[in-house]
Amino acid sequence: MTMPSSRSVPSRSGDPRERIERTAYELFSRHGTRAIGVDTLAGRAGVAKMTLYKHYRSKDDLVLAFLRRREELWTRTWLQNAVRDRSRKPAARLLGIFELFDSWFRKPDYEGCAFLKVLLEQSDPQHPVRTAVRGHLQAIRSLLVELAAEAGARHPARLAQQWQMLMMGCIVAAYAGERNAAREARKAGAFLLRAEGLRA
Repeated sequence: MTMPSSRSVPSRSGDPRERIERTAYELFSRHGTRAIGVDTLAGRAGVAKMTLYKHYRSKDDLVLAFLRRREELWTRTWLQNAVRDRSRKPAARLLGIFELFDSWFRKPDYEGCAFLKVLLEQSDPQHPVRTAVRGHLQAIRSLLVELAAEAGARHPARLAQQWQMLMMGCIVAAYAGERNAAREARKAGAFLLRAEGLRA
């Protein structure tokens, strides 16, 4: 199962709303949300700006739609399924996250984590976009807690917190050019498992 790519050229035919969402997904994934304006989005989608605002009252609404699609493709369709298909052993599944990341980081179109980009772009803690990102991060944490509990960790919530910090750290490191980041994170993960009395 391969990581979803943002490099899908939006079709100029079909439903305008779908074209807008596909264009937003491609541009926001690669460049972040702040750098892409409504004029650029409308032009690349092949719609009038009035048409864009007919479907989305504001750019923030479109960003929220982008985050929902990203979570569906990245978290539910790719990460959750790929991790569970990788091994029957829960501890091995945890380490398998970094094996998946290693393949992801080596893709020529690796674009980093859209959620972390948006989190850094939006400083208002009460903003709906930032709230949506926190919800995504919590969904990932819940998956990790579940895997840690299945593996028999003594402190599943603590291990999940540490694991997520490793995941976010290696994603950023890879985006900065350290393509072996996932392999180094996997080594650190193995140490955390041993500290919990677990072996993959």
